Amino acid sequence: MRTIPHVVCGAIPPHILTRVAAHATGLASDSARATLEHMQQLESGRAAATLLESVPAGAPPSGDARPRKRRCVYDADHQFVLPGQLAMSEHGPRNTDVEVTEAYDGSGTTCDFFWRVFGRASIDGKGMRLDSTVRYGTSFGNALWNGRQMVYGHADGRLFTRFTAFVDVIAHELTHGITQHTAGLGYYGETGALNEHVSDAFGSMVKQFLLGQAASESDWLIGAGLFGPAVHGVAVRSLAAPGTAYDDPVLGRDPQPSHMRDYVHTTDDHGGVHINSGILNHAFYRASMALGGKTWEVPGRIWYVALTDRLNPDADFTDFARATVDIAGELYGNGGSVQRIVRDAWSGVGLSVPLFPQFSRKEKRTHEH
Repeated sequence: MRTIPHVVCGAIPPHILTRVAAHATGLASDSARATLEHMQQLESGRAAATLLESVPAGAPPSGDARPRKRRCVYDADHQFVLPGQLAMSEHGPRNTDVEVTEAYDGSGTTCDFFWRVFGRASIDGKGMRLDSTVRYGTSFGNALWNGRQMVYGHADGRLFTRFTAFVDVIAHELTHGITQHTAGLGYYGETGALNEHVSDAFGSMVKQFLLGQAASESDWLIGAGLFGPAVHGVAVRSLAAPGTAYDDPVLGRDPQPSHMRDYVHTTDDHGGVHINSGILNHAFYRASMALGGKTWEVPGRIWYVALTDRLNPDADFTDFARATVDIAGELYGNGGSVQRIVRDAWSGVGLSVPLFPQFSRKEKRTHEH
């Protein structure tokens, strides 16, 4: 039986939490420090057994022509336990708790998007149940996909608002699950930044899909409103203008570059995965704006094929850029306008890719779990 790789990453990147721990005071600093420590425990495996063994994914009923959404939301009641007490499911009454309903609706919107646009049945493509836990732990200020389910801490209301309130954040984390079940990308350096970019790209698409927005109508922000009233900033990241999402005395300044000449070489944050993803994010923004229309119709289709059919687990920026240019040619014509726009988007962020096929087609992998 093959072990499917997964990553444990949070909606609030470690470089932000580190700044808060060092520059905030009182409960905010304590919470950031405790969150960082717990994330490190999850990554090192000391807490992984509890997380990974908590909820069986299950399989969809056989014979369903259209996969039904299967969601369960649990409440941990501020304990470090998963999944917690069942609070809402497909077959029960709708809960009145805002965090429960937001977690429920956000996972449903993400599931609907991938099914309606790409014909994908849930995270694993086989109808996997979508489980979520709200109010996880004490002083845990983050939200994450743990390899099996969504986990939401409880925000302080000053630096961060509710993690469940933002569908692009939820879709970002759930897309890590899709990456886990498809390309199986690693989580360090360029490969890890690519992993983060894929989640940002599809997180942004899900938000635009929910709002019915064309590329030109989107704010191109991830987590717009996630920062509380004490923060000078509009979002966690900006695809349109990486490096401009926030500039705050406590959080620091958004460190994301938008071009390869400014690539950040660091050993922190798994080699800067939440920082250098800005380069790829900006290329997706440039391609989407130049193509126009709905992002999920043309660039989204290209990016989805690349993720699910062309990448190896150690793919880097150039591998991904080449794959998308090749796929654009296959789907919309070699040398055509779509392929040229995608190529030019990569060139605009410092990644030069030839128009004609260079990337060898990856054989589909089947994941057993």
